Amino acid sequence: MTFERFTALHHGQEPLLLPNAWDHASAAALAAAGFAAVGTTSLGVAAAAGRPDAEGATRAETLALARAIAPLPVPVTVDIEGGFGGSPEQVAELARELAAMGVAGINLEDGRGARLADTAEQTVLISMIKNRVPELFVNARTDPFWLGEPDALATAVRRIKAYVDAGADGVFVPGATAPRDLQTLAAAGDVPLNVLVQPGVPLERLAALGVRRVSYGSLLFRAALGAAVDMALQVARGQAVSGDVPSYERVQRLAGDSRSR
Repeated sequence: MTFERFTALHHGQEPLLLPNAWDHASAAALAAAGFAAVGTTSLGVAAAAGRPDAEGATRAETLALARAIAPLPVPVTVDIEGGFGGSPEQVAELARELAAMGVAGINLEDGRGARLADTAEQTVLISMIKNRVPELFVNARTDPFWLGEPDALATAVRRIKAYVDAGADGVFVPGATAPRDLQTLAAAGDVPLNVLVQPGVPLERLAALGVRRVSYGSLLFRAALGAAVDMALQVARGQAVSGDVPSYERVQRLAGDSRSR
């Protein structure tokens, strides 16, 4: 049911707007705010743990977060970077473990540092995950735009086709923003196209170009970090605190604990 519910969100009247959380409180707050589903941000998870992003260093932290937020009343999809290393069998087992927790989907990227993973190896990885856990939404991310590849559009199209043939349920192309590129990418595979949110660009505009899912990526984590530092400096300067700060009781409720101080 979770897989079907999450998949259906990609085929509504508007693209699925997916905020990305980095801990239980942020995920619970986003679900309580009315978002239909919640994802995770690997940068936020890594930075919160004092570890580097995209280096396969946060497998334990990612599993712990997934276990904590899977019971939320909305579908949850988890960013597992490139699979945290290991063999395709081990990554498929990780996917099975996440699905057993109640996670609806994963985000699996083909970036490996400053290069792209071998296409054939990535398709094997996707295929093994889908064979092991058919009812887990696999969003296959391809990074030629993100890495500044010289022929990014053509590379992304080739990889989208290969990943869809391997069983991917959706494709994610961060860094792609030009309207013609988005139209080409959306037409490359018969699965939902996911892009990063483009502040100032209406969802309707992206929908008209064929986009079916829009992720916030690390934007919210970076915004929260900046807001916390700004507020700390305001207080240090003796300035009044501005903005709507969640109360202690409200945050406690998000944690599932209604006690108040």
